Amino acid sequence: MQDCEIFEAGDVALQSGITLPDAKLAYKTHGQLNADKTNAVLYPTRFYGTHDDNAFLIGPGMALDPERYFIVVPDLTGNGLSSSPSNTPQPFDKARFPGIAIYDNVMLQRRLLREEFGVEHLALVVGWSMGAQQAYHWAALFPEEVECIAPIAGSARTSPHNHVFLEGVKAAVTADCAWQQGDYDKQPVTGLRAMGRCWAGWALSQTFYRKHLYRKMGYSSVEEFLVGFWEDLFLKRDANNMLAQIWTWQHSDISDNEIYDGNFEQALAAITARAIVMPGETDLYFPPADSAYEVEHMPNAELRTIPSIWGHYAGGAANPDDVAFVDAALKELLGG
Repeated sequence: MQDCEIFEAGDVALQSGITLPDAKLAYKTHGQLNADKTNAVLYPTRFYGTHDDNAFLIGPGMALDPERYFIVVPDLTGNGLSSSPSNTPQPFDKARFPGIAIYDNVMLQRRLLREEFGVEHLALVVGWSMGAQQAYHWAALFPEEVECIAPIAGSARTSPHNHVFLEGVKAAVTADCAWQQGDYDKQPVTGLRAMGRCWAGWALSQTFYRKHLYRKMGYSSVEEFLVGFWEDLFLKRDANNMLAQIWTWQHSDISDNEIYDGNFEQALAAITARAIVMPGETDLYFPPADSAYEVEHMPNAELRTIPSIWGHYAGGAANPDDVAFVDAALKELLGG
């Protein structure tokens, strides 16, 4: 059992035009909401992460201190806790699960905040990877409701190169004959192992491997790291859930809505929230050059690159120096 709450959203009309029946949004909260409801922070999850995976940035003395802030951590759809292929009944189960956009997630989160807590203003929206995509969407869709954002190792729009990477990891699992077009009864183990190995070459930098930093994680060789960390990680995941979240990732674009009608630069210019955008210096998914372009078009944003050789994982919990870098930026955004 996961230590979380479930927001029962009912039948939800998605951006695609499909209605998802009995939609569910899992979430966890930390701290207490103050009387005037001005201390709310939204901290959405990353690709296949859960609310528990976000705990590394929450704690006494940190920027996200539960003694000061009411921190809401919503679980991205497709992660197995919120509405996902693995927990949605027919006819939208397994591979028939509809595509759910970042836009749809933000709309669900906004309902959660308003209907459960009466929160209409956020002091900060912060997130890593797909969490960063959600932070960008919040600030573009509801600029008057968001004071600050901190997108960490993410993007306002998925780039063509990022899209191609995701096509590769999708192919690794769907090539397994056990996948059966998503109608498997047992997980496609061979495909999941292959997916993990594909991911291993992208998530961490060339320098990470050259300096054998996997040894700091307890692995004596690259092969042991590939089997003991990456294959093991992906064998614990549901293939259809990952494919659903990859669809969400590939379709992420803050301008893909009726407000901006595909004008990406206009959507960026509408982000009035104070922003510290933190790409990882060696991130192969979301390179700093992409973030620099976004910041150039945002009126109140600063680019602050994480000086790390941990690749995309610079935005996560793996390296204490990177966590300290991110925490310092969050403290600055929140006024100390």
